[in-house]
Amino acid sequence: MKRIGLLTSGGDCQALNATMRGVVKGLSSNLDELEVYGFMNGYRGLIYGDYRLLTSQDFSGILTKGGTIIGSSRQPFKLMRVPDEKGLDKVEAMKQNYYKLRLDCLVILGGNGTQKTANLLREEGLNIIHLPKTIDNDIWGTDMTFGFYSAVNIATDAIDRIHTTAASHNRVFIVEIMGHKVGWLTLYAGIAGGADIILIPEIPYHLDKVLEAIEARTKAGKGFTVIAVAEGAVSAEDAKLSKKEMKKKMEEKKYHPSVAYELAAEIERASGTEVRITVPGHTQRGGSPCPYDRVLSTRLGVAAAKLILDEQYGYMVGIVNNKIKKVPLGEVAGKLKMVSPDDQIIKECKLLGLCMGD
Repeated sequence: MKRIGLLTSGGDCQALNATMRGVVKGLSSNLDELEVYGFMNGYRGLIYGDYRLLTSQDFSGILTKGGTIIGSSRQPFKLMRVPDEKGLDKVEAMKQNYYKLRLDCLVILGGNGTQKTANLLREEGLNIIHLPKTIDNDIWGTDMTFGFYSAVNIATDAIDRIHTTAASHNRVFIVEIMGHKVGWLTLYAGIAGGADIILIPEIPYHLDKVLEAIEARTKAGKGFTVIAVAEGAVSAEDAKLSKKEMKKKMEEKKYHPSVAYELAAEIERASGTEVRITVPGHTQRGGSPCPYDRVLSTRLGVAAAKLILDEQYGYMVGIVNNKIKKVPLGEVAGKLKMVSPDDQIIKECKLLGLCMGD
């Protein structure tokens, strides 16, 4: 008999269900007896003992279903060692619920914050396997995270649709893409959607460079410009500020809901050009996973099942050069995979004539 727990934490994305399906099918096809417990709504379920026994029916027909059948929530890693409002030791509570169910392994699906807590539980002696989920593709040790390409498809579609209305009205359009700290999603969607300017968190932008790119298109007879901007993009001036100074500035400019609105106001003020804004928002996380993510998540899930069958724990399962790879969790937890200004893909963008704001 094998007993495993499943937990999905952090922001939802496409292919969470497909990944869990891969784990369970990989195990059930090779075991006579298997019990699978789903902890509801992320680490909250593990902390407070909110779980249910899942059956084969729960994993039928979910390959194409977005979201997560066991729910998710955000539980900040920095608060895991802080008792809750009733004084409950969260880490101890998670361990006790793990032992109460006599689990052989806990499979945790999530992004960076989730991964750090997964590693904490590993350090506390639990058998853990982590599967890398995020639309940001910012997890160290894997070339790709499931959910990323599905989000790229949606963000690209938004940019595609903006092109026709931007061209019809000779306007500047800003499409704000998800990504607070890392710009992979904006970069890929911007390239795929044919954006003229791409602004990401890792490359602070200069307003004058953005204005120059818009003016150059106008002089070339192209009456519109499409700008793909990550929600975490920052100006070169703001990038020089300390955290305290930046916090004060953010409080003073609350009339701008996000960077897209601030940038639009600056462009209009400096050039008189009419600017429109589109924010796809959480649509980028929603809907069915794309075929690539269905394949990737299935492979990662099956690889996790193999590790459980072999009783190899304490790993993240990733993909490197299209080969599934197990990576020690302690080596990757807490590391962000960011876009480097020196990356080949950035150099290729500039050769294309794309403005990156620098």
